[in-house]
Amino acid sequence: MVNNGKKGFKLYGAPWYLTLIVCLIILGTMYMGGIGTDMPSTFALMLAIGIPLNEIGKRLPIWNKYIGGGILLAFLGSSVIGTYHLIPSEYVTSIDNFTSEINFLTFYIVVLITGSVLSLERNILLRSFAGYFPAILGGFAGAILLAIVGGMFFGISPGELVTHYTLPIMGGGNGGGAIPLSEIYADITGEGSDVYYSFAIIILTVGNIFAIFAAALLNKLGQAFPKLTGDGKTLIRGTEEADIADEEYTPTLADVASGLMLGLGAYVVGLLFSSVLLPEIFGFPIHELAYMVIFVVILCGFGVVPKNVRMGAKRLQTFFTKHLTLLIMVGVGVDLDLNELLAAITFSNIIVSLFIIIGAVVGSGFVGYLVGFYPIDTAVTAGLCMANRGGSGDLAVLGAANRMDLIAYAQLSSRLGGAIILVLASVLFSILL
Repeated sequence: MVNNGKKGFKLYGAPWYLTLIVCLIILGTMYMGGIGTDMPSTFALMLAIGIPLNEIGKRLPIWNKYIGGGILLAFLGSSVIGTYHLIPSEYVTSIDNFTSEINFLTFYIVVLITGSVLSLERNILLRSFAGYFPAILGGFAGAILLAIVGGMFFGISPGELVTHYTLPIMGGGNGGGAIPLSEIYADITGEGSDVYYSFAIIILTVGNIFAIFAAALLNKLGQAFPKLTGDGKTLIRGTEEADIADEEYTPTLADVASGLMLGLGAYVVGLLFSSVLLPEIFGFPIHELAYMVIFVVILCGFGVVPKNVRMGAKRLQTFFTKHLTLLIMVGVGVDLDLNELLAAITFSNIIVSLFIIIGAVVGSGFVGYLVGFYPIDTAVTAGLCMANRGGSGDLAVLGAANRMDLIAYAQLSSRLGGAIILVLASVLFSILL
């Protein structure tokens, strides 16, 4: 609830009682089997789940200040709902399908990438991307170093700590990381890919949870020490004024529509390159969202997009970030199987995974600081967004860190950064196994 200072408390922009009545009607109708599994029904159900969880998370003592607030509770609460089927299973499936099969998740990312990239002054944008990949490698190096330190307590060999622990966590997720890593492992060792994958997905799951909690803690650290972080929109220190927002110009609905059109067009260009023109580089597939980021950066760099379109894209991104992030947290939360996570909770797995996450944070933040970036923002994107479960993990991490405007950098970590890890993995498997 938010006090607007005039007419009492509001919840999700409406009087609290109105929002509460709507949520109760939706949930009651769902339990009576009265809503469908189509898009509008699922959309409504996700809001009815996400709004109360978000509100509770914002008001829980300790949780709201030190753990992650409303967004993180919406994510974990939805995971509890999905894992233990607290709602009928057909609705769990419909939420999962809406997020992944209908692919609202990718649509959300497309909107955020377009708005976040086009809202920055082009020179600042190009400078930040130029220094970003050293920060990714710094995070990877830090993760390896602390993995070895953590594994020493359990007698795990350095080679195994790199290949079986660090690579899965830092590999860019499941589909773009753990699965191709298991195939590379099988090609080099001659063993079945399932031998590697069954352990990699466990470690990745543990690392993903630690990454989300670490993002929330970094957000609190930034609030306590403002000099370590920027405005959540750019990485380079002292460039907060680089946003194109102009109070003298308010984007129209036509501007918003043009920003959406440009974003979808850029996404299709990404599909064109990833599926037809240049699907692989050095034998490794490049994701369409990575190509999309590159294309939008090029458009911004050459200054060919009119200001009204850029501001329209930014306005649309702001709407999605402020009001639709709840849907994403519900969608990715439902997809997290807590039983899978509980099965992975051994003392050694927890400690080694925690050390890897700390290493990714410290390594990326340190290198980021050296190249002129804010260390906290760099640690969130170049570190933690390498150490999660890809696209959905990026959104969970950025949501917990309250830095959704940095989605373009997060996608570079998961997509291009993940591809870099695959290249390194082929070398490391050959040397260490």
